Amino acid sequence: MATVSNNMPFKAMILAAGRGERMRPLTDTKPKPLLQVGGKSLIEYQLIRLANAGFTEIVINHSHFGEMIEAVLGNGDRYGVKIEYSHEPLVLETAGGIANAMPLLTNKSQDQPFLVVNADVYSEMDYAALLSVLSQMQLSPEENLAHLILVDNPEHHPQGDFSLNGKKVQLEGGNKLTFSGVGAYQSRFFRNVLPNKPLKLAPLLRSAINDQKISGEHFQGVWIDVGTPARLDCLDDMLTSKKVSE
Repeated sequence: MATVSNNMPFKAMILAAGRGERMRPLTDTKPKPLLQVGGKSLIEYQLIRLANAGFTEIVINHSHFGEMIEAVLGNGDRYGVKIEYSHEPLVLETAGGIANAMPLLTNKSQDQPFLVVNADVYSEMDYAALLSVLSQMQLSPEENLAHLILVDNPEHHPQGDFSLNGKKVQLEGGNKLTFSGVGAYQSRFFRNVLPNKPLKLAPLLRSAINDQKISGEHFQGVWIDVGTPARLDCLDDMLTSKKVSE
């Protein structure tokens, strides 16, 4: 189990509230996280990988067809996890959605960091490797507001987002990389975010990066942003071929 010194488990959140406009018409009848590739839904791959890493308490936010997500995943028993849901009548974007789910994500003292991943990303990242990051963040809360996983720039995002200088994330610099959507966060990073008002994560990240409060690392393994039907088909082909070869 992903634990901290006070024996409370680190929690993980899966962001699953987006409408998936670029996936239409597939998302006209079901939420994007439930789209199937290789015999499983996108969000199931994240759940399984989190469970294998020891994250047994999962928070999932949802809005568009959210009841379908709850019906399919249930309480998480079959994946070996406990799932709690954070429903958003109005889509609150990334930062707003995290802030809205904060009572489910951290401990009573609001000083326990947590992991956040996107439901619409396929990755073979070992989330267990982030346990030491979360532990260090809790031991030294003033040093780091967040830790971001950056990846090589995909074809559809060649300009990248941020660069790395050692372990520090920077706004500018050579060899820019793309933010993977996987990050560890201090709860205080969202302290001034209204829980019922839409707000994207990017402006908060840029401000904290400018203050040199964000660390990061470069993941060079399999990572796919499943943002369009074409990319969904490519991932399905990749996973189906992988199953056949095994």
